[in-house]
Amino acid sequence: MLAAAVETEPGEEPLLPLALESQRLWPDFASELEAASGISVEYRGEGTMVVALNRDDAASLRHSYEFQKGLGLDLHWLTASQAREREPHLKPGIAAAVWSPRDHQVENRLLGRALAVAARRAGVELVEHCPVREITIENNRATGVVTERGEDRGDMVVLAAGAWSREIAGIPPSHRPPVRPIKGQMMALQMDPAAPLLRHVLWLPRAYLVPRLDGRLVIGATVEERGFDERLTAGGLLALLDGAWRAVPTIEELPVAETWVGFRPGSRDDAPMLGPSGIDRLVVATGHHRNGILLTPVTADAVSRLVLTGEADAVIRPFGLDRFAAPRAAVPAQAEG
Repeated sequence: MLAAAVETEPGEEPLLPLALESQRLWPDFASELEAASGISVEYRGEGTMVVALNRDDAASLRHSYEFQKGLGLDLHWLTASQAREREPHLKPGIAAAVWSPRDHQVENRLLGRALAVAARRAGVELVEHCPVREITIENNRATGVVTERGEDRGDMVVLAAGAWSREIAGIPPSHRPPVRPIKGQMMALQMDPAAPLLRHVLWLPRAYLVPRLDGRLVIGATVEERGFDERLTAGGLLALLDGAWRAVPTIEELPVAETWVGFRPGSRDDAPMLGPSGIDRLVVATGHHRNGILLTPVTADAVSRLVLTGEADAVIRPFGLDRFAAPRAAVPAQAEG
């Protein structure tokens, strides 16, 4: 979900310019990647709808809508009938909705596949299923990585290990990115690709729904502080199904296609960590939380430019690791006399 607008919440205003810039880059990024890889990433522009099921939901939605409109975002208030014209399978009796025409979607699994093919065609060596154990640092300079196959030296190292970024050895504790895993349980139901129940991405009070071109209807996602707990739970799946069913009752006829668990790389302020690490030749690109796919183009562009030129773009400067540095204690003034 490339939802720069509808996901913006109070307190996240500093992240908005970065999100909007990446959203602006997405159409050309998708086209370039498809041309380089020969794989469609299913970039879709139907937009996103946020649905209020009852009057309390509508009051909350109106508050969010006015806040987001105040930031200059392109959003449109829909009556219940207007919302059901766009998505006829929404249950009768919903209260209202908001449509965000610029919040699009992309198929993240195809995106990963296309990036791998494009990188290999460009001459990049990708080594899969080979965990990085340690980043080697000599005289405060990153010199390479140690993996299960041995040591690989490099002129630069980019730490982009998602929720596992803090787990890699070699980095002094004072320079480790404060990333933690935020567990999310998800599931997919199988629609008829020729007659899908939905076209838009739907944000609901207790779930979101993402229709894919192959007929899968992705339902997500729980938000759990459980570390790297990979277990699916009955309560988690029940919450997803219940949240989706309350908005689109016809999902009860659909077979379950898949269930899984993922780990968002969370940070203290829910914003990414991009730029210099404080260690020479070690760059960080992690902590994207729920915006990793949205921020892919701007992250790739800014981090590659930093690696090649040593200069950090203005758009990523607010998201450096130094914002988490402990403030220095004030030195007490000496008494005169």
